[in-house]
Amino acid sequence: MSAFLKKLSVITLFILLILLMTYCGNAEKPAAPVDQVSPTTFLNHSDTARYVGMSQCKLCHQSIYDSFIKTGMGKSFEHASRSKSAAKLDKHTVIYDKFSDFYYHPYWDGDSMRIMEFRLKDKDTIYKRIEKVDYIIGSGQHTNSHIQSVNGYLNQMPMTFYTQKGKWDLPPGFENGFNTRFSRKIGLECMSCHNTLPGFTEGSENKFTSVPEGVNCERCHGPGSIHVQQRSTGSKVDTSKYIDYSIVNPGKLSIERQFDVCQRCHLQGNAVLKEGKSFFDFKPGMKLSDHLTVFLPRYKDADDEFIMASHADRLKQSPCYIQSIKNADTNSLRPYKNAMTCVTCHNPHVSVKVTGTNVFNDACLKCHNSSTHNGICTEKLAVRNKVNDNCVSCHMPRSGAIDIPHVTVHDHYIRKPMKKSDINKVKEFIGLYAVNEKSPSNKVLARAYIQQYDKFEYNPAFLDSAKKYLSDKTTADVKDNFEILIHLAFIKKDYAKIISYVNHVGRDAVLNSMLTKKSWSNDNAWTLYRIGESYTSMADQDNAYVFYKKADALAPFNPEFKNKLGASLMAKNEVPNAIGVFESILKENPKFVPALTNLGYAYLVSGNAVRAEIYYKRALTLDPDYEPLLMNTAGLMIYQKKYSEAREVLSRVIKKNPNNEQAKSVLAQLKSL
Repeated sequence: MSAFLKKLSVITLFILLILLMTYCGNAEKPAAPVDQVSPTTFLNHSDTARYVGMSQCKLCHQSIYDSFIKTGMGKSFEHASRSKSAAKLDKHTVIYDKFSDFYYHPYWDGDSMRIMEFRLKDKDTIYKRIEKVDYIIGSGQHTNSHIQSVNGYLNQMPMTFYTQKGKWDLPPGFENGFNTRFSRKIGLECMSCHNTLPGFTEGSENKFTSVPEGVNCERCHGPGSIHVQQRSTGSKVDTSKYIDYSIVNPGKLSIERQFDVCQRCHLQGNAVLKEGKSFFDFKPGMKLSDHLTVFLPRYKDADDEFIMASHADRLKQSPCYIQSIKNADTNSLRPYKNAMTCVTCHNPHVSVKVTGTNVFNDACLKCHNSSTHNGICTEKLAVRNKVNDNCVSCHMPRSGAIDIPHVTVHDHYIRKPMKKSDINKVKEFIGLYAVNEKSPSNKVLARAYIQQYDKFEYNPAFLDSAKKYLSDKTTADVKDNFEILIHLAFIKKDYAKIISYVNHVGRDAVLNSMLTKKSWSNDNAWTLYRIGESYTSMADQDNAYVFYKKADALAPFNPEFKNKLGASLMAKNEVPNAIGVFESILKENPKFVPALTNLGYAYLVSGNAVRAEIYYKRALTLDPDYEPLLMNTAGLMIYQKKYSEAREVLSRVIKKNPNNEQAKSVLAQLKSL
């Protein structure tokens, strides 16, 4: 062979070797130890990866798709229809809220569900409002709740069907005087767990451009575009030997990262986002605590209490889980096989309804068998026969969740049955516990206590705890903790303290460098709004207007901010400009009662009582108890010299709020007329 040919064959062999190495690198990337897989390992963590939708997944995974859409996740959210609804309703289906004095009646109008709110006086209907149900949230295994869309603004409606008891009642959180009727916002936090990731409007709290139907494949596997692209070009991975890095298979994640996939939604509690993060950011395979920390309250001698979606937290307290982790093979392609995770008992592709009891018992018997224990079960035979030797019935008993009424779920804290005397012990609050993070920062802890007060329980002790983790001793401290300090002082209505913080770091610095960012959670906008409210309380309308305007610029789809902007214009006597602001709100959200109220007042101030009355009446059809509206309506009636009607309206205000001194004063003056 000539020297040239020898050289050519060597070059050819070298090129072939490169091609083989390149192919193997792309198609069958060797698996790193699973516990060392970093968030950047998976290709679909890239910002260029796109969500392709479940219809794309089923082209190759038809059988899994057919099974999955019948699960609770697959049926979690749909347009309202007879086929979706699990509810039983007829003309006698009525619930009554004694605190608000409203009755509610659901009914079908063709294939559309509607909810009627009404009020009675001497058996006569004196008020009625009918709203269409647009979406049903919940698989029907426990509940069906109902969602209304007003130009994309989603709100929960005041009726839920509790399927286990076949009973209609107020939704969780609407009870005991907290009925928000048709105005409870369904925001990104709620939607991102109860559904596939939606199209969300930045600068809003609850406006959506698109709402998918049901949790889909990519919520657990991550965006699918790179995976689809690789398979469509013929690239393959032998998943019996290697990890396919184009898509996340939770079964091949480390135990903690696999838990994080489930914990993202099955660890609902007090979720505190890390700075700069949103509920969009976490993807399967990432570390959840890099994005948010979930807190739950802990009570001394009260480990029988839990919220419904706290399965991961409860399981991790179980001796079964704690012992099993010691047996985990972190270098295995399936590390959970020798440990205990959610998928030990639950196949996420198969509905619990069709999963036989034997599947769960077999999971128990892998460890609790006659060779490792002195007999499989030490309970009396009569008791075992009564429950058909079902381990779950004794060791994961059904009980009520503390956050949702009329619902029973299996407690995932696996243990020996508790004695009733232990369950009934006095419960002493210990503190908030970060379930998915060992050592959260002081900022995160402060936010957790503030959110616990704001969202769950108005206990002043939470505010004291928050302050412990915040310092405002130096200018650097105030700057570092600025937004949290403002929030804490706002809850306490310490408006002078808020303005002192602003002055401390400089008003211009706050407006031009500190609070300038748009975000999914509108953090900067909310802080600007709170500062604006503080200036309003001090009757400084010029500064209030500046901060409201900046808040509105950062969150233009929050009607509360825009409404305050309009009100500040009214206070500055810029009535035509205020009217323009209020009208823009109603064009965007025509059922926003505060804007209808203020627009009516603006027209009355302008001397147009006819238009004022039109807007007041529109608002009253939506909310007959809104106090500013009733006060404005009484003012209009006095203007029209309808004194007896004004007295009746003011009496309603005082009955609802005996502390309204202005209503008492005006009513006293009217009695002399």
